[in-house]
Amino acid sequence: MKPGIKDVAKVAGVSPTTVSRVLNNRGYISEETRKKVYDAMEEINYYPNEIARALLNNRTYFVGVIVPTVTSPFHGEVVEQIEYYLSQKNYKMLLCNSKNQMDTEKAYIDMLRRNQVDGMIVGTHNAVVETYSKLKMPVVGIDRYLGEHIPVVSCDNYAAGQMATRHLIDKGCQHILCIRGNSKLKMPGNNRSQAYIQEMEKVGLPQMILEVPFIMENVEKQKLIYDMLNAHPEIDGIFAGDDSLAVIALHVARQKGINIPKDLKIIGVDGTKQILGFVPELTTIQQPVKQIAKVAVDKLIDLIEGKTAESCMDLPVKLLEGQTT
Repeated sequence: MKPGIKDVAKVAGVSPTTVSRVLNNRGYISEETRKKVYDAMEEINYYPNEIARALLNNRTYFVGVIVPTVTSPFHGEVVEQIEYYLSQKNYKMLLCNSKNQMDTEKAYIDMLRRNQVDGMIVGTHNAVVETYSKLKMPVVGIDRYLGEHIPVVSCDNYAAGQMATRHLIDKGCQHILCIRGNSKLKMPGNNRSQAYIQEMEKVGLPQMILEVPFIMENVEKQKLIYDMLNAHPEIDGIFAGDDSLAVIALHVARQKGINIPKDLKIIGVDGTKQILGFVPELTTIQQPVKQIAKVAVDKLIDLIEGKTAESCMDLPVKLLEGQTT
């Protein structure tokens, strides 16, 4: 039979009420008494019932995190950092991979609600905004608009697009292709291509935009980029909306025998450890992943605790120049 609070109280020489107060950190407890209780717990191998504590405190200390897939270098790194910062606040994470499927994402939302998570952090690419708007719980979006009153955390996407485009122009590119995701989705990341358009207009250069939805398989993405380079051999610069697209473009260009960076310069956005580990030569605009995760966690916990939280979409980016430009 598993030991209970009364057993802990007996070994510690205190009342069950005192043990309960120690476990729930309620009221004044001397350090001597606290130590007695914890020593007794260890002696009889007692573990607090987290479910009971959650019911008592009206909080589960679980947070749902929904991303498209952790195989995406950016989302994988963000999730790693979110888990770290949540643990610093004594929260645990329930991770959900939507696999870019709308029905899967909705099923996960229902599952998280049934498990009474205290809140959600969401960075998916599906059009289920109305679902989040109806949730009566704290929600924070990462680089994604989820509803009028839901705070969003992201890097300065306009600055990222501006920096990338300007870098290619400064390197002498005259025919720059911008590869972006689905523009129909309302995302702060759309500001990257908006910055590209405005920078190209400033210097009177032609604009070329190729939409490659995030949810596409890599083989399909490769074909779209391959066909674009075939149709427009004059392209001498590529600004890819994320590093994964930049790496695909780099692979396609090398398949076609194009000299990088002499005849074609390529720059991406993200700068994750994984991409830079496998493709260290890639030039990219690095997002502050740790800062994005920390701010998202801080804002979610503010909401959980009944405080207000505003969007933060201007976290700083920086250019990491490699050998692809």
